[in-house]
Amino acid sequence: MAQLWGGRFTKETDKLVYNFNASISFDQKFYRQDIRGSLAHVRMLAKQGILTEQERDQIIDGLNGILRDVENGTLSITDEYEDIHSFVEANLIDRIGDVGKKLHTGRSRNDQVALDMKLYVRDEIDELDPILKKLLLVIERIMEENTETYMPGFTHLQKAQPVTLAHHFGAYFEMFRRDRSRLADIRRRMNTCPLGAGALAGTTYPLDRAYTAQLLDFDEPTANSMDSVSDRDYIIELLSALATIQMHLSRFSEEICIWNSNEYRFVEIDDAYSTGSSIMPQKKNPDIAELVRGKTGRVYGALMQMLTSMKGLPLAYNKDMQEDKELTFDAIDTVKGCVVLFTGMLDTMKFRKDIMEQSAKHGFTNATDVADYLVRKGIPFRDAHGITGRLVLDCLDRGCSLDDLPLEEFRRYSPVIDSDIYEAISMKTCVERRNTTGAPGPEAIRAEIARNRKYLSA
Repeated sequence: MAQLWGGRFTKETDKLVYNFNASISFDQKFYRQDIRGSLAHVRMLAKQGILTEQERDQIIDGLNGILRDVENGTLSITDEYEDIHSFVEANLIDRIGDVGKKLHTGRSRNDQVALDMKLYVRDEIDELDPILKKLLLVIERIMEENTETYMPGFTHLQKAQPVTLAHHFGAYFEMFRRDRSRLADIRRRMNTCPLGAGALAGTTYPLDRAYTAQLLDFDEPTANSMDSVSDRDYIIELLSALATIQMHLSRFSEEICIWNSNEYRFVEIDDAYSTGSSIMPQKKNPDIAELVRGKTGRVYGALMQMLTSMKGLPLAYNKDMQEDKELTFDAIDTVKGCVVLFTGMLDTMKFRKDIMEQSAKHGFTNATDVADYLVRKGIPFRDAHGITGRLVLDCLDRGCSLDDLPLEEFRRYSPVIDSDIYEAISMKTCVERRNTTGAPGPEAIRAEIARNRKYLSA
């Protein structure tokens, strides 16, 4: 059992206790970040005269050798080590001797693990951003191709008013754009370096924390040593942002499941992103959308677990904080996988434009436009609303849409209605009249697409 402590103890740790306490099974995930932090720490120690240049170079060579051998598979990270820190240090000492024992000068595992986790989270945010951008590019392409694809807009899952597919997808563009913004904001706020805080109260060595921060591309050192080792706000913020991304994906997935159903048939999911049934040969199931929807609860669980773990912790570091890693690693991997798969499914999806438009017509989504038509003819809106409601009831009895109702039947309800009613309630006219900023009209949609294109090219 390779440990970084033991001098104060008179007997071996119980094996069950050791296993329960160890984190190597999951914190090995940030071996790159641990070695990177150690390289910066050693350079700073030499700059300050705490290590000689020769000692610095020996340690740097040893650390780089460990990194190279882990990367090429000649050195395995095993559970004989308590954590990734003891793995790196023990292997360094094996390779370069007693000089390796000086690596930990002026440093605690508390500020070391705080650094490793910040570096890992920062790296993962940098990886997630282009993945989200690719999803936005797909959404933007679909918007450009469907500025005149008419469909029903919904409230309460009831057909409400006609919109375009471009406008509908534009709503999701806004959601994922905000998600990217949230991640960038988290990255900016968390970009302070905790190394040098020690266990909680700093160190007596003349460290140059600003230099270490600079080497690791942080904006500055953290301001308070106790907060440095006990802060996990950035993880909670990240998990909250990841939960929001999953919520957006889940809402989108729910709509795709509905649109893919036999009752709607708005979309056809590509075979590569569908599965079949073991007993029913006719089935083509939207499993990717369903799994993305299902995995949302998993990410929510990570956020709630982290909030619960932190809620009662006194300052400064407590072992409870070790629980931040597994759930964060899993949430990050889950969201990245969901975004990538969802993007592929969306990119290959076919849209049944004719069915969408017919659904809008037969769902009375142009009823509001009938009322607006009557208002333009001089009828008070409340009266126009009542007339239109009775027209809809008549159509329901006849089994037809408002577009199919004969003119003489329209005129039974109001003599001001003329043949221009059909143009007024056509899908194209209904959408084009709603042309204020942010609405589904053609000018507004073109402006929205132009803004999105500019955003994505930045």
